[in-house]
Amino acid sequence: MKRMPLARTSLVLAGLLSLSACSTIGQLTGQTESIEYKSTVAGDPLSIPPDLTQANKNTHYVAPEGVARLSDYRASQGAQSANPADRVLPRAPGIEVMRDGTLRWLVVSEAAENLYPKVIEFWGEQGFTIHSQNPQAGLIETDWAENRAKIPEGWLRSALGSVLDQVFDSGERDRFTTRMERVNGKTEIYISHQHMEETPTGDGTAFKWVFGKEDPGLNAAMLARLMVYLGTDQQQAAQKVKAAESGAGAASAAQLAQNQDSLTLGEPFDRAWRRVGVAIDSARFTVEDRNREQGDYYIRYLDTDTGEKIEQQTFFGRLFGTRNAAEAQKLRIHLAQQGGGTQVSVRDEAGQPKTDATARRILSVLAKNLKETQ
Repeated sequence: MKRMPLARTSLVLAGLLSLSACSTIGQLTGQTESIEYKSTVAGDPLSIPPDLTQANKNTHYVAPEGVARLSDYRASQGAQSANPADRVLPRAPGIEVMRDGTLRWLVVSEAAENLYPKVIEFWGEQGFTIHSQNPQAGLIETDWAENRAKIPEGWLRSALGSVLDQVFDSGERDRFTTRMERVNGKTEIYISHQHMEETPTGDGTAFKWVFGKEDPGLNAAMLARLMVYLGTDQQQAAQKVKAAESGAGAASAAQLAQNQDSLTLGEPFDRAWRRVGVAIDSARFTVEDRNREQGDYYIRYLDTDTGEKIEQQTFFGRLFGTRNAAEAQKLRIHLAQQGGGTQVSVRDEAGQPKTDATARRILSVLAKNLKETQ
């Protein structure tokens, strides 16, 4: 049975709004937006990626045989802990909240290989399944999940329970990308997301999914939740988020060159590298690797505007290994310091400058997403 979007049942829900008692994230960020995600995709149990070798060597991340639930796993780990103090009040690493324009991120005094599996567990506890993960690039991407907090609480929902949950749909979906980087012996953690809403078509006879604007406040709320998950006291997390708000400075605008073959940011390399990385995440480019010293993000990009035919493989195509007519290109997004600013350009797989229509489209998308982090 297909659930009805909230937009289709506005008359019924209007009466329930006054009875709502949703928990909010205001305790952490001062906002009133509610969050209660339920993944719309069934996934396999969360596990440590096979190539995260350093984490696999740590017995803390090896699940005991027969343990199927996270709560049971944690209980078994607590029983094995040699230090009773660790079971009562786990020691939290040093965590700071940083902000640049609307962009926020965490700086954690813990190794990335230790944080990576914890972040995967965090998203599972938030109601998400993991769509993809790339330990080499420090990336974790969730599947789409429905924000069930958009469905009002109250006596009716409490009485009907799961029956009401199967009938109503919030009509909103979010998916998140987490990116981690090693910087000066610490780990920086960035969170970005994409938002979709089910909206009526022009004639009002049907509904369609359309992309909505990314909400920096929601990213900040998830960072605050992650701080608490990693061991920061809730009140302390709220204070750090608030302090970051007061220390925020304006970010520079990205200027496309006249021939649109490069972008110029009026800020030093470190700041530009951070903002471009988040812009790449928001654009959902497939990042395979990055090299901060050389200033390169290695991406795969399938240009759907070239007119090249993209075919779905048939049964015989999959059987005999034939490929689609169009394939994703291996490209680099290159950053280079120029005076007091930074130039952003697109290069091919060999590192040669690329100035065709595909490169211009990539730079145009980056400029749009950079504007949203000012």
